[in-house]
Amino acid sequence: MDTFDNISPIDYRYYGGDKEIFEKLQPYLSETAAIKYQLIVEAALAKTLAEKKICSRKVADEIEKAAKTVTAAEVYEEEKRIKHNIRALVNCIRNKVSAEAKPYVHFTATSNDIISTSESLRLKDAATNALVPQLLQLEKTLIKIAKREKNTLQIGRTHGQHAEPITFGFTIASYISRLGGRISAITAAANNMKGKFAGAVGAYNASSLLVKDAEEFEASVLKKLGMKPSTHSTQIVEPEFAADLMHSVVSAFGVMANVADDMRHLQRTEIGEVAEEFKADQVGSSTMPHKRNPISFENVKSLWKEFMPRMMAVYADQISEHQRDLTNSASSRFLPEIVAAAFIAAKRLASAMEKLVVVKENLRKNFETSKGMVAAEPAYILLAAVGHPDAHEYVRKATLLAEQQQKSFQDVLFNDAVAQPYLKKLTKQQLQLLQNPEKYTGIAAEKTEKVCGYWERALKI
Repeated sequence: MDTFDNISPIDYRYYGGDKEIFEKLQPYLSETAAIKYQLIVEAALAKTLAEKKICSRKVADEIEKAAKTVTAAEVYEEEKRIKHNIRALVNCIRNKVSAEAKPYVHFTATSNDIISTSESLRLKDAATNALVPQLLQLEKTLIKIAKREKNTLQIGRTHGQHAEPITFGFTIASYISRLGGRISAITAAANNMKGKFAGAVGAYNASSLLVKDAEEFEASVLKKLGMKPSTHSTQIVEPEFAADLMHSVVSAFGVMANVADDMRHLQRTEIGEVAEEFKADQVGSSTMPHKRNPISFENVKSLWKEFMPRMMAVYADQISEHQRDLTNSASSRFLPEIVAAAFIAAKRLASAMEKLVVVKENLRKNFETSKGMVAAEPAYILLAAVGHPDAHEYVRKATLLAEQQQKSFQDVLFNDAVAQPYLKKLTKQQLQLLQNPEKYTGIAAEKTEKVCGYWERALKI
């Protein structure tokens, strides 16, 4: 099937058309990968059966060798015939082994010993080997920008209004901290993914017929896969492990969407503090030749809008009637798309941020529009510190007077006789800060360095 014959935009627009993305995600998230991981689990079972002297090493080797040759196409063709996916997988292995080995393919296992374990393993590997490295690349890009711009003056904004001076590096440091926490959460959740080999209801009914310690048998199978069992399973692995992983992925997606949204707003014509790189042949509008739209940032936010609500299905899949029902059989198949979309967003955002242009003249110009009022907070704090009985109210009225007279706040303050006794108590440095509020950035630069250093050490980047 041609790429453009696919139905999902994930395939024809974001995944299949990009060789690098395909190579990073296909080994874990494709349907071929799903079958491959099921076969890996079947091979691990056979090895454990041999270890426990239930079958011979020769038989286990034969099953493992056969499992490596089975293709997704074969399994799906067999499933069409018998209408059962895992039994189709088993039959495909059995068709490639000797009569001696046939009885030990899938021996003592139920379908979800294979499905639950293989899905946990491939999601763990996808997060660890694909998504986290891409998020780390984004984190390194943000750290690079933050360090470079740690002293670049920017007006802070709360409620969409000008607030206090900060630096652009400090703005980026906020995202570094939030994304770093999400990377750590994804790593922890991925490493906590569990498998199971406890049979059809989780009571080890089948395996306990043949081994003295069925739980140890389960642990032996999973150890070969680099996994552990949870304290209890039914026919399926406890769903909270996958829910925790998906939550950490979607919350990281939310941080990326916030970065993208903020950068998009900072590119507004009337703000213009940053700019997304525009290639020479790139077209921004089909009718307005001058347009240079923040397409990469808008795309990241749009992807988030699609995949964030899917957490509702993930949470709904925590409910499974008694020891198992099939109400998660379709919905759980879409978990790989959440990971894929987060990877695509991280890659696109990293690329956009790497080429981000910081427009310093506009940062300064926007600051200057509020420069006269920015000194209000330090004035209130300093006047109160030297004994003014109602400094906040005094400064509030002074700002209103400044607006009415179309003067700067400093002009009103320093020419007001009422303020003089208190101003005389301030140090030269404090007076200079009131006159030059661009210096009123607190410890923004130092905090930026601290945040960058912390996450460089914590994430070993």
